[in-house]
Amino acid sequence: MQLGLLSIDNEVVEFDMGSGEEDTGLDSEHPDDYDESNEEMAENSSVSRDNSPPCGDLNLEPFEGMEFDSEQAARIFYNSYARRIGFSTRVSVYQRSRRDGSIICRQIVCSREGFRREGSENRSKRQRTITRVGCKAQITVKKQTSGKWAVSKLIKEHNHELVPPDKVHCLRSHRHVSGPARSLIDTLQAAGMGPSGVMSVLIRESGGINNVGFTKVDCQNYMSSSRQRTLGSGGQLVFDYLKQMQAEDSGFFYAIQDDSENSNGNIFWVDSNSRTNYKYFGDTVTFDTTYRTNRYRVPFAPFTGWNHHGQPVLFGCALLLNESESSFVWLFQTWLTAMENHHPVSITTDQDRIIRGAVAQVFPGTRHRFCKWNVFREAQEKLSHVYGTYPTLEVELQRTINLTETVAEFESSWNSLLLRYNLLDSDWLRLMYDARHQWVPVYLRDTFFGEMSINQGSDSINSFFDGFINASTNIHVLIKQYERAVASRYEKEVKADYDTINNAPFLKTPSPMEKQAAGLYTRKIFMKFQEELVETLANPVTLIDDIGEQTTYRVAKFGEDDKAKAHLIRFNVFEKKAWCSCQMFEFAGIVCRHILAVFRVTNVLTLPSHYILKRWTRSAKSGVVLDVRILGLPNNSQEYDNLRRLAVKYVEEGAESTHLYNVAMAALHEASDKVAAAKKQGAERRVHVGSGHRLQSCSVVSLYF
Repeated sequence: MQLGLLSIDNEVVEFDMGSGEEDTGLDSEHPDDYDESNEEMAENSSVSRDNSPPCGDLNLEPFEGMEFDSEQAARIFYNSYARRIGFSTRVSVYQRSRRDGSIICRQIVCSREGFRREGSENRSKRQRTITRVGCKAQITVKKQTSGKWAVSKLIKEHNHELVPPDKVHCLRSHRHVSGPARSLIDTLQAAGMGPSGVMSVLIRESGGINNVGFTKVDCQNYMSSSRQRTLGSGGQLVFDYLKQMQAEDSGFFYAIQDDSENSNGNIFWVDSNSRTNYKYFGDTVTFDTTYRTNRYRVPFAPFTGWNHHGQPVLFGCALLLNESESSFVWLFQTWLTAMENHHPVSITTDQDRIIRGAVAQVFPGTRHRFCKWNVFREAQEKLSHVYGTYPTLEVELQRTINLTETVAEFESSWNSLLLRYNLLDSDWLRLMYDARHQWVPVYLRDTFFGEMSINQGSDSINSFFDGFINASTNIHVLIKQYERAVASRYEKEVKADYDTINNAPFLKTPSPMEKQAAGLYTRKIFMKFQEELVETLANPVTLIDDIGEQTTYRVAKFGEDDKAKAHLIRFNVFEKKAWCSCQMFEFAGIVCRHILAVFRVTNVLTLPSHYILKRWTRSAKSGVVLDVRILGLPNNSQEYDNLRRLAVKYVEEGAESTHLYNVAMAALHEASDKVAAAKKQGAERRVHVGSGHRLQSCSVVSLYF
């Protein structure tokens, strides 16, 4: 691929000049004849609710001004729209900011846009079908100052025939070998079955060739690539990089499955900064397998979470060269070892049965959630024949999943949907219903996932590397892009820290609680809290029951007569503890408008301490940091565990008052002198004795307040 550059003021526009070739449309015999810069659609993003079409709009038509949370979300939406209409998409022109190099404008076009360039084809190759016919259909999205992406240009008209629903699965941008399909192919291939036999099984299991989601050629390519699945010439580059990083960063951790550089085992690594961040923000984790699909050239899978600004934070990375259940078990166990065996509260992955089995083995006490966007994407494949017949089904399914607020409402809506569209015999829907507790929002509200709203939950997977890794990224480029992504995320966190400290938020009420929260939370988290606090004015409180220590209230939006939409709050006035049926605090760690409305009428003027999650505050990274980088003892040694446990207890007690703090600091200085003296005596003893026995040393624990 060649790039033509054009400077415009402070920006740089990059044009995809291509090779004159194009994706093959329905020509399934040439699956590799497409521009590799046509990146895989990110599987996990969500449309912004601010200016997106309401869920009642069953056409889901794009329009100018329509907003999305990210560029990837816009691409996913347009590709989904293209599937329903009957055409394929690809990315074209994009514009970068000269200031930071980030993409600020993206054009997504019909795959039949433009024309093949004369003389570009190698005459030694067989002739290929001409698919570019100058179609003008496209959508252009630009990044706004708010951070959202808006449609700035839209052309709907095509100059060619559209593909009928029963053929749309052959189009390049709608062909996808999913995780579950990969696992089944691997199993059948290991049993000695060839591509034709494998496709026969897939067609039978999927209920027809239209529901498989890819062609026989795609299956052949995957089976061929799985046999050759190694790092190739880039393998040594990766190993050299890992060794270099470990030499430069004593807290850097890496492991290779089977401990052989020549094996096809998985590779895992994590730097000291990510390990430290996990101590602060390791309550919820996402295992992102977006790049696991066969469209990506490297099977890259990061572990991520959310920091105190609600930004993605990295907890480690893996290269998935082996996708058996035992390999995923090894990967998860190795990751836990690097994180000192501290299990997260929740983990989000795709719904692949192999990953599900590994998670169940390694994280038995962790709440496991499936990425909802992956479920919706799989629905497009499994229900494509029904979507083609009933254009309203997809929107109604998403509405049933996203907008139902109680279990009873979801169950009723789900059953009604199956009856209305005659889907009672759908095996796939039955399987997803059986697993509903792991992906439908109403069943997940009682667990912390660190997202700002219930319905955001797993619509948009935590993509730390969004914009840095794409379909053309090979193993040679991966390391450089990895470092760029880490540096970029660090800069964004520093910027958010600066804004929090130096830009005082505008207070919208005279409430002491709002002023308190403004001084406690980071800027982004405060804005969310402020939104909930302001909404209390539009949510009147009604006393339902007042017996004993617990009082029950009903809170509903003003003017809303539907009692089913009201929320019940149980409040203990003596402990100042409340429980709301929306369970926003349990899910997001931020008090909801309903509880805040009860606080307002019961004269609770400041936020009780048990409703302030430290992970969302300005001081999220303060406190005791037991940094493994400065400890000579192995992580699993008894001495290390004993010292750490006593140190944490000592610091917590020492921080209770100024007097105790002064006493603790004096004792620490005295202890430091004694440890230094003991180390010196030990060194002298080793010199005099002259033995070859090497003693491990321990540096003084760092304390940050």
